[in-house]
Amino acid sequence: MNHSSDDLPIIEAVPNFSEGRRRNVIDELAAAVRTSGARLLDRTSDAHHNRTVLTVAGPPQQVLQGLFNAVEVAATRIDLRRHRGVHPRLGAADVVPLVPIRNTLLADCALLARQLGRRIGDELDLPVYLYGEAAARVERRNLADVRRGEYEALVREIHLPQRLPDFGPARVGPAGAVVVGARPLLIAFNVFLRSSEVAVARTIARRIRERDGGLPAVRALGLLVDGQAQVSMNLVDYRVTTPHAAVNAIRRQAARHAIALDRSELIGLIPQDALPGIGERNNGADAKALSPRALAAAAAALLLPELTPDRVLEVALRRL
Repeated sequence: MNHSSDDLPIIEAVPNFSEGRRRNVIDELAAAVRTSGARLLDRTSDAHHNRTVLTVAGPPQQVLQGLFNAVEVAATRIDLRRHRGVHPRLGAADVVPLVPIRNTLLADCALLARQLGRRIGDELDLPVYLYGEAAARVERRNLADVRRGEYEALVREIHLPQRLPDFGPARVGPAGAVVVGARPLLIAFNVFLRSSEVAVARTIARRIRERDGGLPAVRALGLLVDGQAQVSMNLVDYRVTTPHAAVNAIRRQAARHAIALDRSELIGLIPQDALPGIGERNNGADAKALSPRALAAAAAALLLPELTPDRVLEVALRRL
């Protein structure tokens, strides 16, 4: 029996590497994920975060092999003892989440994450922590809890019972640890203020994030990036809190400090149904329509000048 390509299981992975400045190393990481036949949909690097995020998709085993290859490159080319950046990090290949896309379930991705984590620990001799739906311990479901204290704390604490890795050695080398997991689609999205007051960005982050009583399914930090205050967010369920709702909430909070918003920044890709005026539930528009005018309106609403069709997940997936 023949199967169409639409019948094949497809997963996405969004590995984050602690390198955003050396173009040659970033090129090596990108090339490594392609060696297995997995498709690289997007690469986003930031020198101030000193971080690169790749978006990879394809059949599960191709994606897993590509991720393993890239983790191996990161472990040999990135030294956390010398790494400096504004984004929290635990390792050279800092976090490797798997996401179900087509004909796969979150539970399938959790099993695949454990498979990949075990192989990284066994063959690359790196400590590995499982998080999200793949977590083996309830206190490790939240990525921020796994990464607390970052690389420097892990060097001191990895021998303690609560910090022992799920796979690999209980010792920390220059490449640090790898956090592997499974999660639903999320949107990594940053908003810049027209201000250098990082204290204001931190206050806004506290007020909008879920854990402090703010917007549901929002995680946020206030950072100073190249002299400009930034509210850095993960929208872990964009159907509960949309990017547009998050921007408006930040705008209201910033106005209390007499500060305007400057622009937004998308890390990786955005699902089409997260775009205002295109995919919002109450809009009534055809979610399949992605006209230049609609895309431009969505970009304006999100303060996101870099929003082009190739940054939309569904458009990128058509390349598979």
